Amino acid sequence: MTNRILTTHVGSLPRPERVVTQLFSQDSGLNYVEADFDRIMVEETNEVVAKQVDARVDVVSDGEMSKISYATYIRHRLTGFEIGEMPRATPRDLDDFPEFKERLAKLGATPKYHRPICTGPIAVKDLSGLHKDIANLQGAVKKAGAKRAFMNAASPGVIAVFQPNRYYASHEKYLESLANAMQTEYEAIVAAGLDIQIDAPDLGMGRHIKFRDASEEEFLKNANLQVEALNHALRNIPAEKIRMHVCWGNYEGPHHHDIGLERIISLICKAKPSVILFEGANPRHAHEWEVWADAQKKGLVPDNKILCPGLLDSVSNFIEHPRLVAQRLVQYAQIVGRDRVMAGTDCGFGTFAGFGAVHPPIAYAKLKSLAEGAEMASNELWK
Repeated sequence: MTNRILTTHVGSLPRPERVVTQLFSQDSGLNYVEADFDRIMVEETNEVVAKQVDARVDVVSDGEMSKISYATYIRHRLTGFEIGEMPRATPRDLDDFPEFKERLAKLGATPKYHRPICTGPIAVKDLSGLHKDIANLQGAVKKAGAKRAFMNAASPGVIAVFQPNRYYASHEKYLESLANAMQTEYEAIVAAGLDIQIDAPDLGMGRHIKFRDASEEEFLKNANLQVEALNHALRNIPAEKIRMHVCWGNYEGPHHHDIGLERIISLICKAKPSVILFEGANPRHAHEWEVWADAQKKGLVPDNKILCPGLLDSVSNFIEHPRLVAQRLVQYAQIVGRDRVMAGTDCGFGTFAGFGAVHPPIAYAKLKSLAEGAEMASNELWK
């Protein structure tokens, strides 16, 4: 509890070119030197945490420096995954505008990395990378004087939805194995004194990608299984140590096929994490504070949930005005109370290594504006 609204973000931040080079070397196995990789990750984690502290971010992360993407990193830590070629599902909204989709591809706005495919039994293989990440973040936090930190981890659902399964007989069996394997990672992060952020875009984005041709009923049925698998994997961790991020895809596009928050809010609230990070700034989802207000009136939002709306668009180089940030925060505080609101971002600024729409210095300028807006809102709410 504090007498002000705390600031944070979704996790990934722009990676310097030398980090991107190392990540692609590791992913391909070409010109990969582990000692060089480790040294650069220590240095850049120190740098990214220091930049967050300078921007007055209260709850910081390692910026996901060591991960090539938010979900495919798991192939280095779990058995059962092989690199393979499969047709890549594209968002349904982009298919409605083929010329625009082609333009994005020509601009290089589509990430390129190895595609893990599940071809065998899943189990923990090697968590040395995780333990290095934890040590790097702990050291950077101490050096920069940050007070609290979190580390991202993929949900069983996002792995299952975006990494094709060729081994398990059903989506449910695939999820069960992933939950059992990822449980070790989740618990190690919290045991180290960090908060854990579960990345679960499968609950939003999954609808217009993997389940784009399915009925809404089928999508919701599978999304419910994904939440149940997540809760099983988190069963030994206190809810107050867990955050969960839900989004509809961190790309500039029409997004007119995004499933409405009102259709999935009960699933989101069913998940164990106490802090919910969600899109609230971009033009497709900024109106959905009304959905939270309606759900709160109906008693659908548990009392232990803290709302962390996105107040910064993560694909736009506009720097949001602090007053707009403050207005949005006050709006959410009026729904659940000032003590149950944090200031966040729509998504990460570096979802995939080498890919990000926001110019790196502008990303940190946006975070500074976030802090200024949170201060304005706090002054208004605690006056």
